[in-house]
Amino acid sequence: MESLNVLLLPEPGSGHLMSLIEAGKRLLGHGSAGGDDVGHGRELTVTVLVVRPPTPESALEVDAHVRRVAASGIGIRFHHLPAEDPPTDCGGNLQEFKSRYLELYKPHVRAAARELGASALVIDFFATPVLDVARELSLPAYVYFTSTAGLLALMLRLPALDKEFDADFEAFEGTVDVPGLPPVPAGSTPGFMGRKNSPNFTWFVYHGRRFMDADGIIANTVAELEPGLLAAIAEGRCVPGRPAPPLYPIGPVLDLDAKRDASSEACLRWLDAQPRASVVFLCFGSLGWFDAAKAREVATGLERSGHRFLWALRGPPAAGSRHPSEADLDELLPAGFLEQTKERGLVWPRWAPQKAVLAHPAVGGFVTHCGWNSTLESLWHGVPLVPWPLYAEQHLNAFELVSAMGVAVPLKVDRKRDNFVEAAELERAVRALMDGGGEEGRMAREKAAEMKDACRKAVEEGGSSRVALERLREAIREGARAATTTA
Repeated sequence: MESLNVLLLPEPGSGHLMSLIEAGKRLLGHGSAGGDDVGHGRELTVTVLVVRPPTPESALEVDAHVRRVAASGIGIRFHHLPAEDPPTDCGGNLQEFKSRYLELYKPHVRAAARELGASALVIDFFATPVLDVARELSLPAYVYFTSTAGLLALMLRLPALDKEFDADFEAFEGTVDVPGLPPVPAGSTPGFMGRKNSPNFTWFVYHGRRFMDADGIIANTVAELEPGLLAAIAEGRCVPGRPAPPLYPIGPVLDLDAKRDASSEACLRWLDAQPRASVVFLCFGSLGWFDAAKAREVATGLERSGHRFLWALRGPPAAGSRHPSEADLDELLPAGFLEQTKERGLVWPRWAPQKAVLAHPAVGGFVTHCGWNSTLESLWHGVPLVPWPLYAEQHLNAFELVSAMGVAVPLKVDRKRDNFVEAAELERAVRALMDGGGEEGRMAREKAAEMKDACRKAVEEGGSSRVALERLREAIREGARAATTTA
C-alpha cells in the first residue's frame, strides 16, 4: 500500500514546533510516552513544513532541533518552505504577529501540498487561514492545539462572547462562562482578551471561528485530565447550534527524553543529596525572567518558608532579544541570601534541565509559570504545583489547575503589578504545598498522583490517548479514500 503523506505546519516557535513534531512521532507509532506501536503507523508518512523563524536567535534553536530529529532515524521528514519577511507593524502584539506571519505562507503550503502529494494537513492553531488551502485542494485538515482544553473551549466560545460583552474584559469584574469550567473570573482570562479592540483579540476571535471549519481538532491533553471540558466541546456547548469537529485528545504529547549536559550536572548532583520529595522547584519557562524587585520577594519568601528549594532564576533579556539572560545573582538577590540558605537551597542562574529535575525523586513541588508543556511534564511525574502565571493563556491555566483539576495550591498574583507576588504570599503557598500536615497541599499531592496514573495509562495499549490516536489515523485513511473516490 502506498503511504499517505501527512503534512504538519507548526508555528515556528520552538515550543509549538517541538510539540507538533512529537505528535507526528505518535502518528508514525513512535514516542517516549507509552512505548511504540510502529505497525499501526507504517502506512503514514509525516512531513514537517518548516517555516523560517523570524529571528536569528530562534532560527538557531529550531534548526538544531530539526537536525536532531532528522538524524534520529525515526522517519520524520522535513520540507523547508521559502522564506517570507515577517510583518514589521505588529508592535508588541505577539499573537497578531504569529497569525499574520503564518498567513503569508499560504501559497507555499499550497505548492508543497501539491509537490509532496499530501493526503492530509495538520496545522498549528495560529495557522487557521491555511484551512482555505486545504479546502481548495480537497485535503482533510486538522487543527493541532498545543494548550489546554480550557483554552480550546474558550476560543470556540469567543466569537459569541465578543457579541455578548460590550466592555473590555480587563475592565470587567464579573465572571466569564466557559462550558466545562467553573465560572472564570475576568482576572483569570488570557491576556489577549484584555481589550476588545486589540489585534490580538481580533485574531483569537477569528481562530476560534475557523476551528469549526476543520475536519478535526487534535488536542495535547488527556481525556482523564479535562473530562468536563472535552465533553462540553464534543457536545457542542461551546458553539450552540453547531456540532464541534471531532476531537482527538492524544496527550500528553511530550519529548520525555531528559537530555543532560555538563553545564547542568552540578544542579542534578545537588538534588541527588536531598531527601525524597523535600525540594520545591521554581522555574518559569523559556521566556520567564525576574527583575530585582520580584527576585528579592521570592528570596525572602523562600528563606522564611524553611523548605529546601531549587530556583532557576533568569535575568532580563539582552537588547533585541526576547530570551532571558544568565542571572547576575549579586544584582538580583538580597545581600546575604545565598550564604544564609546554602545548606538547603540552590539558585541556578541559567537554563535548568527541567525534565530531569521534575523526574528527580527529591522534587516534591513545582512553582511554575503554567505553560502547558511544563504542566504536563509535572503531572507526568506526579509533582503538584503552585501556579505563578506570567503571560499568554497562563492565568486561565492557573485557574483550571486549582479550581478544576485540583493539582495546585493557589497563589495570589497581582496582575496589575506585572504579576507581582509578595514574599509572604509565596511563603504561604510553599508551606501549604510542602508541609506534611496541611489539607490544601495534601489534596494537591493526591490529585497530582492521580493525574500521573491517568497520564501514563492513557498512552498505554487500550488507553484513552492511544484509542484517540487510532481514531485519528483511521480518519486520515478515510479522508484519503474519499479524496481518491471524488478525484
